[in-house]
Parts: sequence; structure tokens; C-alpha cells
Amino acid sequence: MGSTSPAPGKRDPEGRRRAILHAATEIIVTKGPAALTHRAVASLAGVALGSTTQYFASIDELREAALADLAQEIDQSLAELEASLEPGRVAEILAANVHGFLLDRRAVHADMALMASAMTEPRLRELALRWTDRLIEILAVHLGEERATAIALYTDGATMHAGLHDAPLGEAVLRAAIQALIDSDFNPRSEK
Repeated sequence: MGSTSPAPGKRDPEGRRRAILHAATEIIVTKGPAALTHRAVASLAGVALGSTTQYFASIDELREAALADLAQEIDQSLAELEASLEPGRVAEILAANVHGFLLDRRAVHADMALMASAMTEPRLRELALRWTDRLIEILAVHLGEERATAIALYTDGATMHAGLHDAPLGEAVLRAAIQALIDSDFNPRSEK
């Protein structure tokens, strides 16, 4: 007689909590933050409806935890980018990295969900800004803060473009735009 694994949570409360959180992130990514309900999460996670409120007191708490998980995924991709950047090859490496990100529909939708949530829930703004702020920090070491900011804003726009279109901008287009921003002669402090 073989042993079977218990359903999430029967004897594994942390497994049940993880299943609930994973289901919440998938609903947010695939259907948007507004589609998140206890019933939808319980169904997708394969747990009893009451389990969702056992681990998360409110739908807002569950949404915030799921968005925090999505932000951690973005943090990981930024850590990988930071480790790969080389002086003189920033445009090339960044364009390849951003293009890879933009090809990942799930990642793009996660970032869009973070942005959308932050627009209506100010307490989530810090989560949504982590990607842009951290990218500026990483790039500023190589390019200075002004150029890093311009490039981060451009990549935010490229993310929105990818979220709204069937295909993202091509890697060559990204590289050319990033290189143009690197090579630019602008001085934002000298506005008239």
C-alpha cells in the first residue's frame, strides 16, 4: 500500500498558504487584480473557501501578499541584470534583458498589475515603484542618474506597449533607443 501526499493543507498548513498565494498571483496576472475573490482563489488553489480567510484576513491582505510575491519576482530579474551589466555594453545587455522580459507575457502582466494597483491603492505604490527605482540605481552606476532615469522611463513605456500589443518592441529597436538615450546630450537641469 503506497502512501499518498495529503491535499494542500490537510497536514501541511504552509503548503496550503503557498497554494492560496500562488492561486492569487495567477488570478492577478491572468485576469487582473479586480478579478481576485476568495471563491476564485479557493477554486484555483483546490482548498476550501474558508481556508482563504484562515490565512488572509481580507481580500485586500491577500491581494497585497500576492502583489508582494510578484514584486519579488521582479527583484530577482533586476538582481540578474545588475550582475550581467558590463561597462561599454550597457545598451546591448539591457536591451537583451528587457526584450526577454517583454517576451514573458506573465511577467509583463504582473508588472502591469502592480502599476494598476498602485494607481488606486497608494499603500501599494512602493511595490510598483521598486522596479523603476531599482533599475535607476543599477544604471546610474554606469550612466549617471539623468540617463538612468530616462532609460527606466522608456522601459516602463515599453512594458506598457508590450502589455497592450500582441508582440513587444524588437530587441534592435530597444537597443537603438537605449543607446540614443545613453549618447544624448541633454541636460535636464538647464530647462528654460
